[in-house]
Amino acid sequence: MHVVPLPALADNYIWLLHDDDGQALVVDPGEAAPVERALAAHGWRLRGILLTHHHPDHVGGAPALRERHGAPVYAPDDERIDVATHRVGDGDRIGFDAPAAGFDVVAVPGHTLSHVAYVGEGLLFCGDTLFSLGCGRLFEGTPAQMLASLDRLASLPGDTRVCCGHEYTAQNGRFALTVDPANEALRARVDEVARQRAAGMPSVPVPLASELACNPFLRTGSAAVAAWSGAGDRVARFAALRSAKDAFA
Repeated sequence: MHVVPLPALADNYIWLLHDDDGQALVVDPGEAAPVERALAAHGWRLRGILLTHHHPDHVGGAPALRERHGAPVYAPDDERIDVATHRVGDGDRIGFDAPAAGFDVVAVPGHTLSHVAYVGEGLLFCGDTLFSLGCGRLFEGTPAQMLASLDRLASLPGDTRVCCGHEYTAQNGRFALTVDPANEALRARVDEVARQRAAGMPSVPVPLASELACNPFLRTGSAAVAAWSGAGDRVARFAALRSAKDAFA
C-alpha cells in the first residue's frame, strides 16, 4: 500500500492510498480537484472515502467524488456530515477488498466532539487531532478530552506513520522550541523540516516515535513541559500548552 499526500486549499493535505493494481482510497478530501488530477494522471480507481470530522476543509470534495466515482463514504456519526454512506464509531473495523486494506476506527474527541482517526496499514490518519510537533485547537472538546485522545494515539506502535491534515510543522516547531529548547531530538526535527520545506517536500508522514520524542503535546509527563508550565497535573499542563499555542504568532 502506497500513501501520497496531496496538497489542497491553503495548507491541507488530502491523503490518497493506492495499491499496485491502481485501486485507491482517499482520506479527508477538502476539495475534489487534486484527487481527480491524481486519479487521472495514474489511472487509479477510487474505491472509498474516509472522513475524520465535519469541517469543510476536510469534507468539501467528498460529495463530488462520491457522485463521480460511486465510492462509499465512511464518516463519524455526525449529522453535519450529510454525504456519509456508512457511519463509523470507536472500535469499528473498516475493510476493503480492493485495495486490500483495513482500518480501525478510534474516537478522538477534542478538536471536534465527533472526530475519529483511522489506523491501519502502518498508518494513522488523525485529521486535526494530532499534528507533527503540535495538535489541533479545541473547538468543541475540553483539554481533558483532547489529552485522552492524544494518549490513545501515543499508545500506537512507534513505527506508525502519522498522516495529519495540515502542513503546520514548521510553525509548530518554533513554538515547541520555546517549551523544550534543550530537546536535541526536537532541534534535529526542526532542522529536518526546514530542509524538507525548502525543497518543496511535505514534512509528513512522520513516524510516531519521532513525535513522542519531540512533540510537547505528547510529552506532558516530561520534566521539561512540567517546568515550563508550572502545573502539577498533565491536564493542566496540556491546557497551558494549548492556550499558549493559540496565542503564538
